[in-house]
Amino acid sequence: MIKTLIFDFGDVFINLDKEGAMANALDLFKVNELPEELIAINALYEQGLLSTEEFLEFYCINFPELSKDEIIDAWNYILCDFPVRRLEFIQQLAKDNVYQLILLSNTNALHIECIQKHISFFEDFKACFNKFYLSHEVMMRKPDATIFEFVLSENNLKPEECLFIDDTTENTEAAKALRFNVWNNNPKSEDIIDLFSHKKELF
Repeated sequence: MIKTLIFDFGDVFINLDKEGAMANALDLFKVNELPEELIAINALYEQGLLSTEEFLEFYCINFPELSKDEIIDAWNYILCDFPVRRLEFIQQLAKDNVYQLILLSNTNALHIECIQKHISFFEDFKACFNKFYLSHEVMMRKPDATIFEFVLSENNLKPEECLFIDDTTENTEAAKALRFNVWNNNPKSEDIIDLFSHKKELF
């Protein structure tokens, strides 16, 4: 029996343009693929192991032809719209109070600042959840088992009583290995508002 719903944020609630952001970054940085060093720095920033100032300083040193604002714009390029129907969906779930609601997102301070600036109902959205875990605040990130174990321990949960929803296969596979029920949603063809029809066998 499912008692807790654990949601990713990007491409579950807020739409992302991952392909466009990557193409934009490769063009801006004049590279054919992101160097391993950049990927590692990005991951450290998502874990809160680098401050925003340190993160931007790294990029400014490595790409001195770019301004700080250009780097921030490229970093936030991935963020798109947040359909109101998804806000209404989670608000209704919170009102019904049948399930414990948890958000578990790999993100970072710059993205959250941008979302707070451009998504007028972000605080209303956040208020729907019993717990709201952002990777840079808890200093862990998916798909590491530690972040899933942290959520279980913090909330006294059993994984078999949780449904974890994420668009990234690597993340849902990691959760499944820990005995979570999972839905690896496809943002191009599926919508979180249809959760109960997509996963009706669990409810």
